[in-house]
Amino acid sequence: MAFEVVADSLGAQAKDSSKTVANIAVRRRRETIFKICGLLATSFGLITLALLLIDLAAAGFPRLSWDFFTNFPSRRASQAGILSAWVGSLLVILTTASIGVPLGVGAGIYLEEYGRRNWLTSIIEINITNLAGVPSIVFGLLALGLFVYGLGTGRSIFTAGLTLALLILPIIVVATREAIRAVPAALREAAYGIGCTKWQVTRDHVLPASLPGILTGVIIGISRALGETAPLITIGALTFIAFLPDSPISSEFPFVSFSWLFDGFTVLPIQAFNWISRPGSDFHANAAAAGIVLLAITLGLNAIAIYARYKLRKKLQW
Repeated sequence: MAFEVVADSLGAQAKDSSKTVANIAVRRRRETIFKICGLLATSFGLITLALLLIDLAAAGFPRLSWDFFTNFPSRRASQAGILSAWVGSLLVILTTASIGVPLGVGAGIYLEEYGRRNWLTSIIEINITNLAGVPSIVFGLLALGLFVYGLGTGRSIFTAGLTLALLILPIIVVATREAIRAVPAALREAAYGIGCTKWQVTRDHVLPASLPGILTGVIIGISRALGETAPLITIGALTFIAFLPDSPISSEFPFVSFSWLFDGFTVLPIQAFNWISRPGSDFHANAAAAGIVLLAITLGLNAIAIYARYKLRKKLQW
């Protein structure tokens, strides 16, 4: 009798073991299928991107020259350049970053570290999350009514910077909150244990530890703002401009001028759109060259931010 019980027990264990082996095999097959699907999806995206870049480079590289960077737009494609466009892009992005980054990071710090969990903060969080999915043209219409007509800032670089700052604000706020949330609670408790105040803990411990994640959000936001066209066209960016804004550097004390903030402007995406809408193939080559420059500026800004993030992470590891 005891022998039969042992045999039944061993038989049940063998069945369970075979079922476990079969389940493991099925899961491994599913994992392999998932890896293959993920690899195919990634390869499709990379191949498509590579083909687009090759086509862009083939059309635009012959037009890249010193004259292309130093000439104003012209009705003759061979003499047209992007001087006003790339200067306008840099000034608009500088204004956007100066407004959007401090506001976004400050709002993220307040909501995560100081804001009480009540109905008001819940409404703010929901609205910030929803703003991240609003089409960019809506921000352009808002800026047209609020800034251009309401506050009288005009169709200027300052208005463009404010518009794009509102556009990237939700991205930076969400990234800042997630980066702060990822900081270990033990770090805060250790700082409180040696007598630090709330602000000292946030400034000296939480922010340095979360700065790499915050920079990631800033990179994404600035990259999006650099390629936006619809909101800038809505607020009145010029498609053909043959002059530069006033210089930020003045010959008189305090040697800094802000009059350029209220000058007319154009940016690289709008200049490329203007050229691509023309029928001549020479203008299409100019648009491709402008696209290469825009891509290079975006990659350059991202490279600087990624390098800073790497150095910060390396410093935190020590």
